[in-house]
Amino acid sequence: MLNLQRLEIFVAVVNAGSFTGGAVSLGLTKAVVSFNVKQLESETGVALLTRSTRRLALTESGERFYQRCQDLLQEAEAVLDDVRRDHAGLSGQLRITSTPEYGARVVVPALAAFSALHPQLRIQHVASSHHDDLIAGRFDLAIRLGQLTDSSHHAAALGRFGILPVASPAFLREHGNISTPDQLAASRWIAHSRLPLPMSWPVTDAQGKQNPFRVTTPPAIVADSASALLAFALAGAGVVLLPDWLVQPEIDAQRLCHVLPGHRFPPQGIFALYPNTRHVPEKVRSFIDFLQSWLAEFPAQAKI
Repeated sequence: MLNLQRLEIFVAVVNAGSFTGGAVSLGLTKAVVSFNVKQLESETGVALLTRSTRRLALTESGERFYQRCQDLLQEAEAVLDDVRRDHAGLSGQLRITSTPEYGARVVVPALAAFSALHPQLRIQHVASSHHDDLIAGRFDLAIRLGQLTDSSHHAAALGRFGILPVASPAFLREHGNISTPDQLAASRWIAHSRLPLPMSWPVTDAQGKQNPFRVTTPPAIVADSASALLAFALAGAGVVLLPDWLVQPEIDAQRLCHVLPGHRFPPQGIFALYPNTRHVPEKVRSFIDFLQSWLAEFPAQAKI
């Protein structure tokens, strides 16, 4: 029978890219880690890793084994969490990732309140503008914004928000006011690096008619976070589409202008993604339910 601790050691070595890094992450010695990986290879009868003085890499069999190990460890942790909950409430670790901006405004305050209700549960929040892999990152949950495209995970819809084209007053004074979709499309654009090019959206006009909107010229500036895009817009660098919950305070303070307020870009979704496993941990289900209630209680904050 396979030893789960050895599986955890093997996964830690692969994630760290070295025996030394895996040992540090688990608080073990390098000798213990190396011994357990060798024992694992002996038990399975195949080489899982190729070793050299410069790099550590998975063999083809090791790659398949690594993916299955991650699934097994996640399921084992979920079973333990449920057993612990029956006696002492939610416990273990809840590891969540979200964008820095939405995390700071919504997810972190909700996590703080959730943590107060479950003091035995350890919370770990990772802020990232990239869509990190849930399995490789050992995440229990990811809060994703926009249009959901990844079908390999379970998803729970939490709400929706609007996206607004904005520019600074200084930019509009220098380049002229924007009064038509064609003028907006021809403007100097700032865009998120994840947006496909050319950029296009169905836009609804003041009469309720939906029309295609397409930006064919490459953006003048590209950034990988909403915070950077907002900073560029405030500096007068161009026009950008940003979430209403992020830019509304800047519009209210007249530091940014909502361009073409009579036209509406398609609303975006807020989703909780979690790994597609047979056993969904109670801590994951509980936090999703809690976050849905939290967003319903604070709609102005979350802009649902």
